[in-house]
Amino acid sequence: MIALAGLLVWGIGNDSSAQDSRQRRGQPVGDESLVSRGKYIVEGVAMCEQCHTPRDSSGNPERAKKLEGAAVWLASAEPSSDWPLRAPRLAGNPPASNEDMIKLLTTGIWRDGKRLRPPMPQFRMDPRDAEAVIAYLRSLSPTPQ
Repeated sequence: MIALAGLLVWGIGNDSSAQDSRQRRGQPVGDESLVSRGKYIVEGVAMCEQCHTPRDSSGNPERAKKLEGAAVWLASAEPSSDWPLRAPRLAGNPPASNEDMIKLLTTGIWRDGKRLRPPMPQFRMDPRDAEAVIAYLRSLSPTPQ
């Protein structure tokens, strides 16, 4: 029993130093299954790339700049002075803290206390799904600006 406890403590210590090492190299830190779930939500459910990835002259997403922010290509059906012109960068460094991003993804409310403007969907994600999305976004390496 003591040997098992010792292995658990050793394993936890090793995992922590491995995470620190991955973080220094810019690799994903944390639960790989959480990152995988986040990728599934971002790419297959929420379709974040549709607005947050730049498009080429033919209107196709530029895969090399995935989720690095882009001009909003959608237009409002009715004139709107509040329509955003740019979707922010999400890859590597989302535009808010983890806590603010979780609030945004679970309530649709931004850090200023206001609801998100269209065309951004008013998500009501489960907190664990929001954490997965953030883990995936932070695992991405944006191209230098």
